[in-house]
Amino acid sequence: MKEYLDKLVEKYETKEFIKSDPVQFPHKFNNKNDVEIVAFISALFSFGKREAFIQKLKLLLKIMENEPYNFVCNFNSSNADNLNAFVYRFVKGVDVICLLEALNKLYNIDNSSLGELFFEGKQKNDIFAHVSDYFYSCLNCNPELGFCHLFARPQNGGAMKRMNMFLRWMVRGGPVDLNMWDFIKQSELLIPLDVHVGNVSRALGLLKRNSNDYKAVLLLTEKLREFDSNDPIKYDFALFGAGINFLNSK
Repeated sequence: MKEYLDKLVEKYETKEFIKSDPVQFPHKFNNKNDVEIVAFISALFSFGKREAFIQKLKLLLKIMENEPYNFVCNFNSSNADNLNAFVYRFVKGVDVICLLEALNKLYNIDNSSLGELFFEGKQKNDIFAHVSDYFYSCLNCNPELGFCHLFARPQNGGAMKRMNMFLRWMVRGGPVDLNMWDFIKQSELLIPLDVHVGNVSRALGLLKRNSNDYKAVLLLTEKLREFDSNDPIKYDFALFGAGINFLNSK
């Protein structure tokens, strides 16, 4: 199994992978703040059909005039008319405006950054709770469905797939990931688990739990550590590739 998975990692963890993946968006920038903001937003919107959310991310970057950090620092909801009509599944313009208001507060008022926010969460041994608490605390009203979907709360027991994917991008090196944060070790990362990864893992005998929940994330990650204890999440690429191989064989 290790040999099979390692071959799939070698095949799929390449620069070619970037162009069809949401990680393509932070790769367009060099400034640290731009990269953090775009990677974070890209991860939050990575649900549903890949082609659909990639088009929506392109639209958001266009609205930001391809200057995400500058846009966030100067954002004012009173002149956000070009976001009011935004819709992607459950998420509406009002949800994006709330997200941008919170990012504006983080960078412009609190004089902080996403990196510092996640670092604070790491220091508290509860990254996702700390980060989600911050964004919910920035709201001036009860959150709507779209905002709640963007910011899943760890206490609800979900897999936190998009946050784990974001951390993979920011922490790991290699040809695909961004390797920008060093306060988390590669060995500490957790697998970004969704329906696809869960189904492939069960088909390969790597996961026996039926639910795609946080416990399944921990179980699958622990199994992948048997193959590489220093970098278990590189097998995210292998599980993606195994799914492609399965589809092509049908």
